[in-house]
Amino acid sequence: MQPLVSFLAQTPAPSEWHSTSLGGALLSTAVFSLAGTVLAIVGYKIFDLCTPGNLHEEIIKNRNVAAAILGAAIILGVCVVVAAAIMG
Repeated sequence: MQPLVSFLAQTPAPSEWHSTSLGGALLSTAVFSLAGTVLAIVGYKIFDLCTPGNLHEEIIKNRNVAAAILGAAIILGVCVVVAAAIMG
């Protein structure tokens, strides 16, 4: 029983991917920013493919403000999910 209690009382080891220097932190920030941007664009494109019509064309050619607001909401929603996933 004692080994089990001491095993459960141990604190978990810190994650190995956290940066210990400014350069490492800047690199991690750049990588996560790029990954988040790519995932936001992919999420927007997937939403555009799943809905009838072409949302991008509706925004650019027809200057539809409602479609632009919908597109912005989709991008922001994906960004919130990606940020929550990155933060853990």
